[in-house]
This record gives sequence, C-alpha cells and structure tokens, in this order.
Amino acid sequence: MSVATEDSKQIKKALRAEALGRRDALDPGWRAKAALQLAETGANVIRFAPGTVVSGFWPMRSEFDVRPLMTRLAERGARLCLPAILDKTTIVFREFHPDIAMVDMGFGTQGPSENAAVLDPTIMLVPLAAFDGRGHRIGYGAGYYDRAIAVLEQKGIAPALFGIAFDCQEVARVPDEPHDVPLPALFSESGLRRFSDVFS
Repeated sequence: MSVATEDSKQIKKALRAEALGRRDALDPGWRAKAALQLAETGANVIRFAPGTVVSGFWPMRSEFDVRPLMTRLAERGARLCLPAILDKTTIVFREFHPDIAMVDMGFGTQGPSENAAVLDPTIMLVPLAAFDGRGHRIGYGAGYYDRAIAVLEQKGIAPALFGIAFDCQEVARVPDEPHDVPLPALFSESGLRRFSDVFS
C-alpha cells in the first residue's frame, strides 16, 4: 500500500467518524419524518418500468430508513432486493418482499435468507457514511458496494445509483481512490441532488 493510499484511508476514517457522529445526533423522531418525506420524493423522481429490480437496504443504527420508499417503489411495480453478506468481501442481492424470512447479516442489519432468489439490480439505493459535493462517497470501510457494482458492470449492467444520506453527512472533500465509484445523484432530507447530468 502506498503512502498516499494509507493517508487517504486515515482521512476517510476520520471523515467517516465525524459524519456518523453528526448523523447519530439527529433526533430519532425527526429521522422518521424524513424517511416518510423521502418516500414521497423518491417515488416521484425514480422512474422505471414494472418488474425493474431495485436494491434497497435494511437500516442499521441511525441510517436513513429507506423502507417507506421501498414500499412505494414496490407499489409501482419494482421488484425489490436487499444486500446479503456472504463473506468479508462479497455481497449479493436477494429478493425481498414483506413475508420473506429475514436473517441477521451482522453490523446491526438484516437481509433475506439464503432461500431467497439472487437478483441483479438495475437501480440501487446506496447507503453511505459521508459524501462530498462531487458525489464521491465514503462507505463503512469494507468496500462491499464498490465490489458489487464492479461485478454488475462485468455482467454488462450499469446500475443507476442513488446515494441515501442526511445533509449533515456531507464533508468538504472525499479523497479520490481508484476503486471508488462516484454517485450520479443522492437523496437527502433536502430532496434529490444531482452530481452529473445522468438524471437531468
């Protein structure tokens, strides 16, 4: 590992801790209201054909709760899936619906059991710890989403990525690293924020 990469890793670690500290300090009741507002905003903005596979995530700790948005997208015909952790480097996306069996995935989150079908999402709601004004994100340090997106791209799938975060998670600048996948757009309590012309 180069000195520059090690420096970037330490900077990301500090930025992640600061952003998550701000997120943790948000009032839980306010976060719940923001989740309902996100459901309305996202359902009006995200366009797709019935049967389109959309990946969400089961919120852990103080994460933005995307479950109301997932419900609205399902009502419009989306086929939902959630990340399932297979090992220290790999996630897959298993089909989710309200009556499916959920199991502990570690890190305080849940996902569908191994009996659920594995799907390839073409729209992804992406959790994150911090982001900057260019759409660069800091995850939780394991790189699961970067690798999962790379696998999809190897299959010829270029998923539409929507980051999900609170405004307080924005930082001045995320260090660039070769494996990072910038976000074209992000939803926060302020609405949709575009970082490119992909969704304009």
